[in-house]
Amino acid sequence: MLIFDTDDEVISGLTEFARDRSLTAAHFTAIGAFHAATLGFFDWEQKHDKRIPVQEQVEVLSLVGDIALKDDEPAVHAHVVVGKKDGTARGGHLMEAHVCPTLEVILVESPNFLQRRHDPASGLALIDVGAIRGGGNGRASVVRRFIRGISVW
Repeated sequence: MLIFDTDDEVISGLTEFARDRSLTAAHFTAIGAFHAATLGFFDWEQKHDKRIPVQEQVEVLSLVGDIALKDDEPAVHAHVVVGKKDGTARGGHLMEAHVCPTLEVILVESPNFLQRRHDPASGLALIDVGAIRGGGNGRASVVRRFIRGISVW
């Protein structure tokens, strides 16, 4: 469990945590609050994230993500839904966020080795299913056979 305090930046904090502990694969969930955040919405035609600034106190209703290697470094990929004081919500890819007063993160290290590779069609770094290795028990290859042709894990 990671607890972020007021003004901590979430993406850089998770990246630093993963790097310091040599994490190669993990997933996480979190709840808490931000006083500022930048969300992103991937524009397929433009091949980049449209930045959505949120410059007010918001509740983190749901934050989910993963950590996988990209160019031999841990890369955080997270999506978030935040609630505003009027009850409306905003969501998207979490690009940057500053905590206030806290963010409670439950992080679970994954047993598989995950890597991201550049996908020319989208321009994104996507998890490379072919690079997943199963710790010597053959489980990853069994899962790959079961979901052949599906790139969602």
